[in-house]
Formats: sequence, structure tokens, C-alpha cells
Amino acid sequence: MQLIFGLITGILFGILLQRAEVIRYDRQLGALLLKDMTIVKFMLSTILVGMVGVYLLVDLDLAKLSIKPLILGGNILGGLIFGAGWALLGYCPGTAAAAVGEGRLDALAGLAGMLLGAAVFAEAYPALKATVLTWGDFGKVTLPQLMDRHHWVVIPWFVVLGVALLRWLHKRGL
Repeated sequence: MQLIFGLITGILFGILLQRAEVIRYDRQLGALLLKDMTIVKFMLSTILVGMVGVYLLVDLDLAKLSIKPLILGGNILGGLIFGAGWALLGYCPGTAAAAVGEGRLDALAGLAGMLLGAAVFAEAYPALKATVLTWGDFGKVTLPQLMDRHHWVVIPWFVVLGVALLRWLHKRGL
């Protein structure tokens, strides 16, 4: 049942990606050049809704929060690889999968690259675990924990700031 729910959620997310036009190449290029913030606005609104929804589900005992460790070395290296792949392909992983679903064959090269990258990562993992994945290890923490505040004190501030940023981007026509 969990797999079916995941499949349905993934399909709905793909539909939202397509409807928001974030899988269009010109939108991707515009985001990379900081000229079109459609993707940024889509992801920021997704993060804000997700943040409220996840903590609400956790507080209602309908979900369990599974926190991964904050390791700066891995996050920085992964972010650089992610950014390079996005710049080379013109799609991020989610939009590449949605583009394939829409029939765009150029995104297949990206999906093949992601699979190859996953294989390289699996082979390199023992070396990374002893080096990069030890740099800046803060353990399993959340931002509210780092701030020593309850999550419902922190979340409204992020929502207010996020909505203000969305309004600012909209007024600027970005």
C-alpha cells in the first residue's frame, strides 16, 4: 500500500511540475541565469507547505520524522555535483523524470547519467565515508533544534519570510 501511495504521490507531483511549466527548458535556463524564478517560487512554496504539513502530521502522530545527519562536506560536494548536472543537462532529477514522462527524449540522457552517477557513488562510498562524509558532521539535527526553539516557534517565521520573498519575486516579475 505504501508503494502505491508513493506512486500516486509521484504522479501528482509530476502533473504539478508540468502544469507549473518548471520542466520547460527555457524555465530551467532562466533559473540558472537568475532571470526566471518560476522554479524557485515553485520549490519555495513546496518547501513551505511541506514544512507545515510534515510537522503537523508528526504532532498528530500520523507520521514519524526521520532525520538524516547534517554533514557539510557531503552537502557541499553533492550540491556542486547536482548544480553541474543541472547546468549541463538543463534539468534537475525531478524535472528530468517529468520531462521523460512528457516524451522529451533528451532527458533520457540525464536519467542515464543519474544511474551512472549512483553507481559511481556506490563504488566511491567507502572512500567518501572516511573523508568527505566526516567533514562538518553535526549529527541528526533540525533547524529548530539548532536554534533551541520549538518547531512551531520557528515555522511561522519561515512561512512569513517565504511568503514575503514570493511576493517580492512576483512584484519584480521574476
